Amino acid sequence: MTKLTRRNLMTVAAATGLAGVLGSRLAFAADQPLGITLVVPSPIGDVGWGHALAAGLEPIKAAYGDKVKITVLENIAEGPDADRIMTKTVADGNKFLIAGSFGYQNGALQIARRDPSVTVLHASGFQVAPNFSPFAAKYFQGTYLLGMAAAALSKTGKLGSVSAFAIPELITSINAFTLGAQAVKPDIEVSVVWVNSWFDPAKEQEAAKALIAQKCDVIFSNAQDTPSVISACEDAGVYAFNLNSSMKKYAPKTYLGCVSTDWSPFFKASVDAHLAGTFKGANAFLGVADKVVEVVDWSADIPADVMVKIKEVEAKIADGSFSPFTGPITKADGSEAVASGASMADPEIIAMNWHVKGVSTPLPK
Repeated sequence: MTKLTRRNLMTVAAATGLAGVLGSRLAFAADQPLGITLVVPSPIGDVGWGHALAAGLEPIKAAYGDKVKITVLENIAEGPDADRIMTKTVADGNKFLIAGSFGYQNGALQIARRDPSVTVLHASGFQVAPNFSPFAAKYFQGTYLLGMAAAALSKTGKLGSVSAFAIPELITSINAFTLGAQAVKPDIEVSVVWVNSWFDPAKEQEAAKALIAQKCDVIFSNAQDTPSVISACEDAGVYAFNLNSSMKKYAPKTYLGCVSTDWSPFFKASVDAHLAGTFKGANAFLGVADKVVEVVDWSADIPADVMVKIKEVEAKIADGSFSPFTGPITKADGSEAVASGASMADPEIIAMNWHVKGVSTPLPK
């Protein structure tokens, strides 16, 4: 797989071994490879969101050989530029598009509507069409567990989060982090700095330092594509964790853990369905049970008794007997969010636009 930018549009043949019949929706002849394009908003490095998405394509290469060709377009800003680039890659004959950012939604959806032979997967959105599936991770299942660990290690009772954009996927992660912490220490407070960027190392580092100055002693790096927050916390001797892929090497002493994502099961199944002509757009909200979300690199500093409780809750999340969003839950404004004993359904979680009690920073308007 080759990583590309707007200035370096090279297509690389990937490896796979498919002997099945190509579906009727494909425009390629049977002897031509399926063109798969991944578009992401930031550079693909050795960690982060883009890295996790690109890694999710590796099993497709292994499975299909020269029956697919994979192009990765990195550092593509959301907006008209991305729309033009996605439109061009489809016009060039690529029939499988992975639009790897929330802000790509409108342009990607229009591509799917114009050409029914194209399959589009869109990250973090909510629109669905016959050939268009949004996909998102149930990060909250992991951040709840890390919230438990954070509370056990916190001496100030103040936790922080450097967060990219105030979209439901990241709001749910913060809320579950808070609820998990409150399960251990009910009076825990969480402060949030929204940096409004997926990739801004300097701004992310400043945000982390600001939270540390407010006596936050565990920091959640919420959807940053750089290790800036993690590194700043290591320098300050403050615990930190992140999403998508491990950043432990950037904080060997203070790394709390990672809510990692493995997109390969979903990507592989979607490519299978496209090639078979059976793809049907649906909202793919994937978690621990789907083998997409897993907490890794647990800190050895977490007390043993707390780790036992965390593993017990993790098992209940995995078998579906517990949800982090089980009531009673109160919103930050004091109103009831979830009644005692009730649990939020996935559509409610996907649309979440409020903070739980304990998150001290108002959502941006």
